[in-house]
Amino acid sequence: MHPMNPPLFPEYLLWGWFALTALSAAYVAWDLFTSTPEMKVMKWGWVLVTLYTGPVGLLVYWFSCREPSPGTHEQFVAPLWKQAVGSTIHCAAGDATGIIVAAAITGYFGLRMGVDIWLEYAAGFAFGLFIFQALFMKDMMGMSYGEALRSSFLPEWMSMNAMMAGMLPTMVILMSRDMRAMEATSPWFWAAMSAATLVGVVVSYPVNYWLVKNRLKHGMGTERALGKGGAPQEAVAAPAYAGHGMAAMPHMAGMSHGMPAAAPTPAHTGHHMAAAPQEMPGMDMGSGTPVSGLRKAVVTGLTLLMLAVGYWLAARYGDLSMRPGEPMTDMPGMSKPGHRM
Repeated sequence: MHPMNPPLFPEYLLWGWFALTALSAAYVAWDLFTSTPEMKVMKWGWVLVTLYTGPVGLLVYWFSCREPSPGTHEQFVAPLWKQAVGSTIHCAAGDATGIIVAAAITGYFGLRMGVDIWLEYAAGFAFGLFIFQALFMKDMMGMSYGEALRSSFLPEWMSMNAMMAGMLPTMVILMSRDMRAMEATSPWFWAAMSAATLVGVVVSYPVNYWLVKNRLKHGMGTERALGKGGAPQEAVAAPAYAGHGMAAMPHMAGMSHGMPAAAPTPAHTGHHMAAAPQEMPGMDMGSGTPVSGLRKAVVTGLTLLMLAVGYWLAARYGDLSMRPGEPMTDMPGMSKPGHRM
């Protein structure tokens, strides 16, 4: 057995965390698919992120998305901070999934961490952009797939930079400490990915807050306003209120007692929205003062700076030259944390 640093905590605690994670994800899935009227893409997003973050994900879901009583989801998720949480969860579901899948594959092939991290970055960005953003959101945005790609590219890139700025150093430092965390067959790999996703969510939240506030990304939604992942609201308006009574209907623009939904207002044409913009500000992406190209460039530059800092931390406190299965005594970077390829 190769010499290595002692684990940060006993392995039985790790399995206890996994058990709590399974229970947390099961509850979130049950609640989303039985009562909380979140959009379909976000239902799966919440389940994935809870699988990665365990009870922490459950707590965030409970206080930011779970419908407290029937017919109140629109008002409950309306505050901007909750809208930004929804955007961050959507980002993490796509980006972190791509990163974790890529890390498992590169670990299997024994690639060095200095190569691994950039393949993970590319996979996370591709998975987030091509699947979770453009593919899943094109109907809600009222666009073709190509138009959705162009519209989502810059916001997704900003989000990805911030997410990777948190995940990169966390993964590298933990894996440098215990190389078992580089192999997907080890529970320590999943522990490292869980910790990395948690840090990535925290680091990327301010960027997503800015994007939602400036209407460059959608926030937390509800299928009663937007449809089940983008279906026209007329197709879901009637069944959405079955069993919910009339309590929520005064808060939904275009809805009246027993009457079909009115057509979307011009400001929301193509977005299939029923809620007024002041009630669900994060979903109103088509109005408001446009963000200047200079402001976009500045924030993009800041996210790249965040990513550079994350890389520096990884190189300074981890070892970018390591590869799975390599004896730690043969790795000069273990005695010189800044060593890399």
